[in-house]
Amino acid sequence: MRILARPLSHRPPRITALAASAIAVVALSAPSATSASAAAPAREATPAVAPLTAEALKKAPAPFLFQYTFNNHLKIGGGNFTVNGRVYLVVKLNNGRVMFQKWVTASTHSITPGGTIYVETSVSSPCSPSTGNNGYARAFDDTTQKWSPRLPVPVCVRID
Repeated sequence: MRILARPLSHRPPRITALAASAIAVVALSAPSATSASAAAPAREATPAVAPLTAEALKKAPAPFLFQYTFNNHLKIGGGNFTVNGRVYLVVKLNNGRVMFQKWVTASTHSITPGGTIYVETSVSSPCSPSTGNNGYARAFDDTTQKWSPRLPVPVCVRID
């Protein structure tokens, strides 16, 4: 029995449509000739990069956290921390008991914005469905002195 190759006739329309939409986006985003000459002096007067000030730090995006299970443990990731800055991660039960804590250094990541952290905790995961989110995780950016919002997480606790 012989395997037949699929025809590539369906690909040119997709490529043409993609190229046409890219050209339309570029054409629509480019300023017209009359508005370009009027806007040119305004662009020259503004600096290309604004200096980093205390006001800019206050307006920086807030840090965030997310969770997933890896290697049968709860793993916490997050972004918008200070790149190469120290970040304190803590996982607590809702009653305040600390189940995990660690200082880490935020680094760059190709997908997550700002300085990112990915920490495998010692908390077992996944828990039984009856556990629910009986705890939370938070992270503290030491440079900006900002806490992330609480991330509700399930914390597996032995009952024996």
